[in-house]
Amino acid sequence: MATTYDFPSDLLAGQEELHQVRAELSALLKRLPWSVEPLEGFSDDTGWRKVERPASPGWSADEQAEVEKLRQRERELAVFVSTHRYWSEITGPDQVRARSELKRAHEAPLPPTPPGSA
Repeated sequence: MATTYDFPSDLLAGQEELHQVRAELSALLKRLPWSVEPLEGFSDDTGWRKVERPASPGWSADEQAEVEKLRQRERELAVFVSTHRYWSEITGPDQVRARSELKRAHEAPLPPTPPGSA
């Protein structure tokens, strides 16, 4: 049977916010132009694969500030989660399993598999 962990509420909240911030940052970066600074487009097929980029207008000051704000919050949350006092209560391989479980704690549990259907 799998071990269950009694994560403190502040650790769960920190991990959940970290997931949210990372998702928000990822979505923002996908929407933004490929280059922070305005650059001309290019095409290069001399390497092992062809690389093409359209011209980039660059990021606005507001976009740069938003990315920096999200990256800063991501760092703060990553430090909070990884150095939480809870981790001093668990050692060895169990700590590795607990950290992995925490990353998935926000996911809805899978429904039980009916006997004989596996």
